[in-house]
Parts: sequence; C-alpha cells; structure tokens
Amino acid sequence: MIPTDTVYGIGTRPDLPEATARIFQAKQRPWDLELPVLVPSLEAATGIAQLGVAGRLAARAFWPGPLTLVVRRTSAGAGWDLGGDPATIGVRMPDHPKALAVLERTGPLAVTSANISGGPTPGTCEEVAGLFGDAVVAYVCDLDPLAGSPSTVLDLTGIEPRILREGSISAAAISAALAR
Repeated sequence: MIPTDTVYGIGTRPDLPEATARIFQAKQRPWDLELPVLVPSLEAATGIAQLGVAGRLAARAFWPGPLTLVVRRTSAGAGWDLGGDPATIGVRMPDHPKALAVLERTGPLAVTSANISGGPTPGTCEEVAGLFGDAVVAYVCDLDPLAGSPSTVLDLTGIEPRILREGSISAAAISAALAR
C-alpha cells in the first residue's frame, strides 16, 4: 500500500498474474475493471503505453498529478493480466513523494484505490490496515490523512478523446491542454 496524491492505493507488480489476482480478490473487484498502472516518469509510461501526441500533451500538462490516461499497450505490457481490455492500459504518474520514491525503485506498479470495490476509500493507513490486514504485505504510510479527489480518467483509444471519469482535473482543462 502506498499513499498517492489522491488516495491510498494497493498495488503489485503488473507482470505477475497471481499478484494482480490477489488485488482483485482482496478488493472484491470485478475483472472487467482494469487495474491502472502507476509510473515514476513519462519515460516509464512510454515503455508500457502508446501515448501518442494527445497522451504526451496531457501527460506534460498534468503529470505528475491526478490524470489517468487509457491508451493502447506496448509489447512490454501486452501479457499483463490487469483485467478489463487486454489491449489497453491506464497509466498515471502520481504527485506524491513517497509514491514516486517507491515507483523509482520498483518500476511500474498496478495500483488501485485501497478500498473494497464500490466502497469508500479510507483516509488513514490504520483504516486501510484494518480493512485489508495481512492481504497487504507492506504498508507505506503518510502521517496525515489523505483526502484527495479521484483522478480524472481520459480514454485516448478512440478517434476522439473521451473522459471516462471526471475527477480532480476538469474536462475544460483537458480540452485546453489537448488544443495546444
């Protein structure tokens, strides 16, 4: 578990199907909801995700920060069992020093909010530990509670960009960034 700029997240290496399956099981998450992947840099993102021009514009405008980009996978992530569409991947670079420090050491991690699917996300490390216990092997905690808004999710797999979830970043701000 790691703190991010939005909420606490639980995660694992995306290339280990047994590990990603444990996240789906612990969260009671439906398999059709793809696990997003957090990255430490734009360079790391381009290794696993085909960002294209729109993705690079959005990433440069809002990363690190609360924007998840849904794009086509590169061959490096093609075999990862993240649920959802096996041809796409959601990538994000969080704006939190502890999350970035972990990601610098581990590389990309499949990370999703630390809650039971559909339920509220606890704001403190203690609350997350009470929810998941031994199902989470390592806890990286923040001293202060996290109370961020969820990330905005931008789908760039179609002809036109489409917001799947408006979160911390408004549709207007995304439109402005993509118009550059």
